[in-house]
Amino acid sequence: MKRFNAPLIALTVVALALSIVAVGCGGGNNSGSTNSDLSGTIKIDGSSTVAPLSEAAAEKFQAENADVRVTVGTSGTGGGFEKFCAGETDLSDASRPIKDEEIKICEKNGIKYEELQVANDGLANVVNVQNDFAKCLTTDQLKKIWDKGSKVDNWNQVDPSFPNEKMDLYGAGTDSGTFDYFTEAINGEEGQSRTDYNATEDDNVTVQGVSGTKGGLGYFGLSYVSQNEGKIKALEIDGGDGCVAPSTKTVQDGTYKPLSRPLFVYASAKALQRPEVDAFLEYYITNQTEIAGQALFVPMTEEQAAASKASIDKLVKEAGATS
Repeated sequence: MKRFNAPLIALTVVALALSIVAVGCGGGNNSGSTNSDLSGTIKIDGSSTVAPLSEAAAEKFQAENADVRVTVGTSGTGGGFEKFCAGETDLSDASRPIKDEEIKICEKNGIKYEELQVANDGLANVVNVQNDFAKCLTTDQLKKIWDKGSKVDNWNQVDPSFPNEKMDLYGAGTDSGTFDYFTEAINGEEGQSRTDYNATEDDNVTVQGVSGTKGGLGYFGLSYVSQNEGKIKALEIDGGDGCVAPSTKTVQDGTYKPLSRPLFVYASAKALQRPEVDAFLEYYITNQTEIAGQALFVPMTEEQAAASKASIDKLVKEAGATS
């Protein structure tokens, strides 16, 4: 499926069809239905983890609004906020909440925005399919492996019952929200990590590395586990209450901890003054269950979706736009 294949490549999703189903709907399009009168370009950039969601939403939206062009870049959450707070993009994909220093830049540049949750995600720790000894790791063991200054390079250093198997580590690059979240959740401080591992913003590199090395260990979004079933396998994690496997259910109910998280899109008030952006976000949230399912993420609960819809309405009012 296209949306999973190139997370680091800025993806331009072009209009797919000329035959538009003109469903009876008003200009505000608050029902999430289509509006063939819409036109323009919507610029999105940010997290490579969130990108498959935005790409799926864009593809579906454009299929029903042929004159709207949506571009989805993957500069990473931090890189996306740099562009968003500079006024270069309309929407910013983020796998973590915006940081205080990023808020200040947005404020300095007069960028008003709202945070919209669009899905849930879990970070999976994955090993080679030939690894038949590690099924569950505690968060203390993960910290022992990944913390700053760690010299662990063999599985038997993690647990004496594990074999003498050299460890080959893969993980997120430092400009990724996945890196920020993983290091804070496991090592206790955002950005605190050993540096002698294969760091990449491209999760496919981690898949290739772990699947090609028996002692491989890596981490990334849960969606890539489903996408690469048979090449890698996910470990259960013991966050203090026993081993829990990452799954839709455990991510949504929060029992897979501490590595489950919400995913966001940040929308600027200026962008929401444009009807195509308003309609796109309405479509994104209204159809979030289908979009999340297509992108192999965990959909929002009804309460989460309602909160995101309320945030859109709030931002539209603040922008003085009509919906």
